[in-house]
Amino acid sequence: MNEYDLIIVGAGPAGQSLAARLAQAPLRIALIDGESKATLAAPAYDGREIALTQTSIARLKQLGAWERLAEAEVAPLTRAEVLNGQSPYVLSFADQPGNALGALAPNSAIRRALFHTIAGQENCDFHTGRAATLDAIDAKGAQVRLADGAIIRGKMVVAADTRFSLLRKGQGISAHMLDFGRTMLVCRVQHAQPQNGVATEWFGHGQTVAMLPLRGDQSSFVLTLSAHAMQSVMALSDVDFARDVERRTQARWGEITLTSRRHAYPLVAVYASRFVGRRFALIGDAAVGMHPVTAHGFNFGLRSAYALGDEIMRALKAGRDIADPRGLARYERGHRRATLPLYAATNAIAQLYSDERPFARVARTAGLRLMNLAPGARRLVEASLRH
Repeated sequence: MNEYDLIIVGAGPAGQSLAARLAQAPLRIALIDGESKATLAAPAYDGREIALTQTSIARLKQLGAWERLAEAEVAPLTRAEVLNGQSPYVLSFADQPGNALGALAPNSAIRRALFHTIAGQENCDFHTGRAATLDAIDAKGAQVRLADGAIIRGKMVVAADTRFSLLRKGQGISAHMLDFGRTMLVCRVQHAQPQNGVATEWFGHGQTVAMLPLRGDQSSFVLTLSAHAMQSVMALSDVDFARDVERRTQARWGEITLTSRRHAYPLVAVYASRFVGRRFALIGDAAVGMHPVTAHGFNFGLRSAYALGDEIMRALKAGRDIADPRGLARYERGHRRATLPLYAATNAIAQLYSDERPFARVARTAGLRLMNLAPGARRLVEASLRH
C-alpha cells in the first residue's frame, strides 16, 4: 500500500498547478492520471488556445512554468473587441499603457510546461496510465484504488478530473450542468490582413465567431454552431473550409489558409453544488467548467489550485491537518465568490447571443451599448480580466 499526504486525481492544468504550488511543502503527493507519462510530457495540440490574464501569467511565473514556454508559443493580447451581427457598434476592452490585457498560449504547451515543472519534484510521484476510483473516506484518511488494483492512501483527495468528474459524482456532489446544444470548432488559420494583437468575438446570426491573435499572421479561429450544422463544416475539405471561414468572417482578415487540424468540442457548462467534503476538494473544471465565451476556464482552474494550495500551506504552518474543515470552508467560500457571478453572467451572455428571435437580436445590440454605459457591468468584466 502506498501512503501519501495528498492525492490529486487528474493531471490536467489544475491538478499539475496544485502539485507545483506545493513543491516546497513537507508533503508526499500522488498525482494520478489515466494518460501515460509520455503523453503528459508531450501532449498533442488540441486546437485550444488559452487566454491568460496577467494574474495567471504571474502565477505561472511563480510556479516556474512560464519560462518553459517558448517565445513563439506565447502571443500578447492587447485588446478585445465584441461585435454583434451587422451592427457597426464595437465594445472594446483595451490594455493599460505598457501592460497587455494578457496573452494567448496553446493548452498543450501549458500542460507540457507544467508537467516538466513538477517532473523533478522530490515530493510528487506520478501514477499514470491508470484510472482511479475513491474507495472510502473516513475521519482518518482516504483510500483510492487504481485500475490495476493498487491501493493508495492519503490524508486528503483532490478531484481535478474534468467537468464530468467521476470522483465528484462518487462523493454525492451534484452539479448544475447547462448543455448549450452547440459545438465549438477550433483551429489555427493564416490570414492576409494583420490582427494587431486584437481578439475579436463576433456574434453573428446563427453563429459565433472568434479570432484570437497568435504570433505573426496567424490566429486561432473559433466557430460555434449547432451540433448538426457543425457536422457539415467538419466534413469540408481544407480548401473549402478556408473559403467558408472567409465567408463567415466577411473577409475581414482577407484570404484564409488552414494551418492545423480542426477540433470540435460540445459546449457544456458545469458548476458543482459543493467544492469540498470530508477530506475532499474539487478544483479546476471539476468545480467550475466555464463556457469559453469569456475565456476564463483555465484562469479559474489555476485560481482554484492556488487558493486550495494556500489553505494547505496555512494548515501546515499552523500545525493543523491539511484537510482541516475550516481551511476547506474558506477555500470554498472564496472560490465561489470569485466564480459564481461571472459563471452566471457568462451563461446568460451565451444564451442571449445564441437566441435568434427578433427581440433577442435587439437586446444583443442594446446589451453592448449598456456595457459601455453601465460602470458596474464594465467593472465586472475588467476585474475578471485581472484574476
